[in-house]
Amino acid sequence: MKYVEVELVVESAYDGLRLDRYLCAKLGKLSRNRVQRIIERDLVAPALKPASIVRTGTRVRLRRLAADEPETPRSFTTLFLDDELLVIDKPAGLPVHPSASYHLGTVVGRIRERYGEGFASPVHRLDRETSGVLVAARTPEALRQVSAGFVDGDVTKTYHAIVHGHPAEDVFDIDAPIAMGSELVRIGVRIDAQAGRPSRTTVRVLRRFEALGRLLALVEARPHTGRQHQIRVHLAHVGHGVLGDKIYPDGAIYDRFTRAAMTDDDRRTLLLERQALHASALTLRKPSTGEPMTFTADLPEELRALLGKSSNASA
Repeated sequence: MKYVEVELVVESAYDGLRLDRYLCAKLGKLSRNRVQRIIERDLVAPALKPASIVRTGTRVRLRRLAADEPETPRSFTTLFLDDELLVIDKPAGLPVHPSASYHLGTVVGRIRERYGEGFASPVHRLDRETSGVLVAARTPEALRQVSAGFVDGDVTKTYHAIVHGHPAEDVFDIDAPIAMGSELVRIGVRIDAQAGRPSRTTVRVLRRFEALGRLLALVEARPHTGRQHQIRVHLAHVGHGVLGDKIYPDGAIYDRFTRAAMTDDDRRTLLLERQALHASALTLRKPSTGEPMTFTADLPEELRALLGKSSNASA
């Protein structure tokens, strides 16, 4: 039997969670009891208990049984590299960190393949199906400072998404509290006025068009808070969900997707194999100098192709 050692680095969105709840979110599809057994049996470092609180930058190493894993993209584009930072354009379909399903086919694994062991650690996360700008730190101090920037709101992120429908307003705010957990998808989130944490996203419509028989829009989204799945759940909340999103608004398609039971109707609803969400720009302060730095990534070909099929376009 072959084993692999999986290392997870806690991102700012999970700061302050119990270790078992953090691993439930990261490993996916595993019950909390199962995760607690994994902690007791497979945790290599640090010496923590299920109820231990994890903080941004904490490195958690697990020893897991190696298994066949799904194919993921093998290449990525390097946008910037120096002694402190590695910034990449992550392709859709490549998860950032190892999980229950992915061990080697991750951003962490691909960085290791290209640059060697311990070269850089991702500071934040993008969903597996989301493409675009992703920052990794090359030193502990860079990791600390950039992570603090995410927590303090000093990092500016801009996303582009193709959404269902034609929003009535050209620019609007979505201010809706987000809580962890949803009815069908344990790794999902929900809008919850009582239990949710304050969350706000500004949306600007760039183009309204029709493609593949649907009314669609290209929008720019700027999250002012950093909640899990924030842009996706906010857009779904106002009736303009991201094209290809399997979880929102109700998670039923994702439930069938995880069981390899998607229907032809599901595929017609999605239109795309991936969700049409792209991290197009990110601005942070260089750790050693405090100088603002902006990194950008062009919309990927599969999303540009959809725009190219459009008709009745308007600003």
